[in-house]
Amino acid sequence: MSYTNLKLEKRGHTAVLFLNNPPAHTWTAESLADLKRLVADLNADRGIYALVITGEGAKFFSAGADLKLFADGDKARARELARRFGEAFEALSDFRGVSIAAINGYAMGGGLEAALACDLRIAEEHAQMALPEATVGLLPCAGGTQNLPWLVGEGWAKRLILCGERVDAATALRIGLVEQVVPSGGALEAALQLAGQVAKQSPTSVAACKSLIQGARGNPLRQILPVERERFVDLFDTQDQKEGVNAFLEKRKPEWRNG
Repeated sequence: MSYTNLKLEKRGHTAVLFLNNPPAHTWTAESLADLKRLVADLNADRGIYALVITGEGAKFFSAGADLKLFADGDKARARELARRFGEAFEALSDFRGVSIAAINGYAMGGGLEAALACDLRIAEEHAQMALPEATVGLLPCAGGTQNLPWLVGEGWAKRLILCGERVDAATALRIGLVEQVVPSGGALEAALQLAGQVAKQSPTSVAACKSLIQGARGNPLRQILPVERERFVDLFDTQDQKEGVNAFLEKRKPEWRNG
């Protein structure tokens, strides 16, 4: 399968996606549509449990959208690109497995929003992150205003979005924007190690847990708790549940079937 400005590799149960639109790996309408298609393809591959996303090279994760696309003030183009950004990153957020952003450099605007759509974020120590859209008369339209406050709280979200503040990796770790900081050049390897931990988990359990965790954003606690219990019982219809319990009792490693 080929995807515009996106290079996909499969390493065991992990898919590795390299953003590849040099020099800054900006998003285009075509690459956003293909990201949505790529995630759908991975969802259909029952052997893939995790997705790692990183930028090709050592300087940029992604600089987001190319501002030249908005220079003429064409509202129709702006609406189309906003729709494609939203659909692509919502698909990424809904990926069946665990998604990990290996932030290997600058993650700006729509680049940071792609990382925010992932489940986890690992940043290299030289990485810089920002949502600078208001600086140029725009706003983050691919989930930034909604996903960022969930991670860092309203105050820091306002500093980044309303004040245009750029944060380094150490600050990002301190405020909860990323979960781990590694030396320069080490994000991909660290993400692959984390993906290896994911592969030890039951993929059907992971998918159920992820949907419940993310469901907490939009559902009252008393409404989601009964759903949590039902999802627990639903796992007893899967092969993985039987395999996991019996492997533990037999003191062996489970062999997951993702079903």
